[in-house]
Amino acid sequence: MLDTASYTPRLKADYRARIREAMKSEFGYSNDMMIPRLDKIVLNMGIGEAVKDSKKIKSAEADLTAIAGQKAVITKAKNSIAGFRVREDMPLGVKVTLRGDRMYEFLDRLITVALPRVRDFRGVKGTSFDGRGNYAMGIKEHIVFPEIDYDKVDEIWGLDVIICTTAKTDAEAKALLKHFNMPFNS
Repeated sequence: MLDTASYTPRLKADYRARIREAMKSEFGYSNDMMIPRLDKIVLNMGIGEAVKDSKKIKSAEADLTAIAGQKAVITKAKNSIAGFRVREDMPLGVKVTLRGDRMYEFLDRLITVALPRVRDFRGVKGTSFDGRGNYAMGIKEHIVFPEIDYDKVDEIWGLDVIICTTAKTDAEAKALLKHFNMPFNS
């Protein structure tokens, strides 16, 4: 069993030891609190098929819980939309918000294990920032994560990954993620 009191995730230790100093020298921050850091990572799966089959939500919830290492929350429709056969409070997706050590562990698994397993992977888009230092990306198949047993998967879903940082600009956030070895293609 892992002793969690003395354990520090690899990327968190790397951030403290190397990345903070590199960012400080690169952008000339006068104060250590100005140095951007990771705030949270939000994982989201929209399950549109749940309108026809409510069991798919439970399957997606179990898969996302396995991927994140933390219990997923079922998201529900806010409004009824007759054209899509959606009623208010109908479960339509699952999401997880990761912070702290779990966030660093997930980012490490995403960069070193999951992204290289994506078919025809040539890097992630370097333009998917929102203007406030947050990065969003989509993964077409959730089965690229090693926690998912391919033989037990009934359906393959997409997964949204939003990495929120404390950076004020996109350039700072991109530099921070590059230091974490995020494989940008541009």
